[in-house]
Amino acid sequence: SSLLLMSGVVVTVGLCRRLARRRLRSSPLLFAFLVEMFSTFQICACTNELTLLGNVEPKPHTALTLTYGFTVLHGLTLVGSACNPCGTLQPMWGGGTSLRMGGLKIAAQFVAAVLARVFMHFIWSLEMTEPHLGALSQGCSSPMQTTEMQAFCVELLFSVVFQLAVLRAESVNPKYRVHLIALLITMLAYAGGNLTGAIFNPALAFSLHADCFYDKFLSYSLVYWIAPCLGKFLIHYVF
Repeated sequence: SSLLLMSGVVVTVGLCRRLARRRLRSSPLLFAFLVEMFSTFQICACTNELTLLGNVEPKPHTALTLTYGFTVLHGLTLVGSACNPCGTLQPMWGGGTSLRMGGLKIAAQFVAAVLARVFMHFIWSLEMTEPHLGALSQGCSSPMQTTEMQAFCVELLFSVVFQLAVLRAESVNPKYRVHLIALLITMLAYAGGNLTGAIFNPALAFSLHADCFYDKFLSYSLVYWIAPCLGKFLIHYVF
């Protein structure tokens, strides 16, 4: 049922992106906003569901396999979308994207993060499958299982590794690149998932753990917002 739900999200987002591409070419700002919002919604909604499947046996093989598979699917279906505020910052710093367009895309990403969370909470409230039972009663299921400084360093390191790999993979054939990036994300999730969740995406972090941001805003904004953006800054100005 969870796989059908995530597949339905992917298909629906694909149809919405195609419709926006056909109807809104004459309105570039609205087109950019909606496409980025739809794409980020897909990633946030599917990842919200994947977090509930982390305890499915055999552990962690099932969760890692699903992570790899859906990351490949996202890469194939969301071409041209950043779905990550850090990914939007790079062309803004480099002058390839205007401040207005970049800000619009980042706003779309956070709007999508909220919409995905509301949508998934509605689905979970229906309790259609066993993983959904009690999902809404968890509150702040904190992914930070280490000290704040260590969590900051982990998210910073993972952001640097991921962004550097994306830059290095630009010369790789697209049909191989998506698998390389998916393999890297899966490896990072395996290496740091038990410490910070290995998210390195501010919008996704907010969608997954909004309750934690309400309870401990400074700590979570430092680890899940500032650290990934600092990683992108280091990649842009150092490497």
